[in-house]
Amino acid sequence: MQRTLAPLGEVVALDRRQLDLSRPDQIRERVREIKPSLIVNAAAYTAVDRAEEEPELAMAVNGVAPGILAEEARRLNAVMVHYSTDYVFDGTKTTPYTEEDEPRPLNVYGKTKLEGERAIQAVGLPHLILRTGWVYGMRGKNFLLTILRLAKERDELKIVDDQIGAPTWSRTIAEVTAQILKANASPVTDLSDIYHLTASGSTSWYGFAKAILELDPNRAEQVCRQPKPILTAEYPTPARRPAHSVLPNAKLKAAFGIVLPGWEQSLKLALEKDKDE
Repeated sequence: MQRTLAPLGEVVALDRRQLDLSRPDQIRERVREIKPSLIVNAAAYTAVDRAEEEPELAMAVNGVAPGILAEEARRLNAVMVHYSTDYVFDGTKTTPYTEEDEPRPLNVYGKTKLEGERAIQAVGLPHLILRTGWVYGMRGKNFLLTILRLAKERDELKIVDDQIGAPTWSRTIAEVTAQILKANASPVTDLSDIYHLTASGSTSWYGFAKAILELDPNRAEQVCRQPKPILTAEYPTPARRPAHSVLPNAKLKAAFGIVLPGWEQSLKLALEKDKDE
């Protein structure tokens, strides 16, 4: 994000040590100190299972902080971009969820992210809320890196095969965001709304893991080359997950003319470009 937004102007990128989103006073202090013309909130409490044990902290970061950022942005006549999640839906629908579908989150994480969306909308400033899902990259903690590591450590991997979504590369999210903003802020002012932003197509966690192992440039190092599909019921977790959370990008395309690549194409590119990440 820091790299893709750089052509737009000076980027001030704050990590958790510099800005703790669970502290409202610090949020206001930092924003007033920096005086940005654009706020891009790419931070969140994303530990889905741990959120069940820490609902107050998850709500502070995911639900309350975005509203405070929006209030401060409005004071500065700034624009705001915020990222939300496919987990605002319950997964009972068998076709892709559009922006007009009613959110019904199953877990604390999804509920807090939905509150963040609503807090921004309530402020009424120029904004984009971009819902994505199954985000991965070549840094940090995510499903792709976990599978690559475990395949070299274990001779058997059991992966859930009855949850369906669209794996989305973090770089794609950053590049699409920059593409939307590059001209100027007017598209955001005119088209403030919620948009779905995920890779095209869909798969299960098992399908995603299988593709990761097949495309891994270091496949020779794998101890496990073929994961085993299992049902969600065989892998209980503290937080319930939606069984089907595919998001279409038709609204994004209609508003901004952007077409998202297929998830397999992006995954292949991510693994090939991992040294650049």
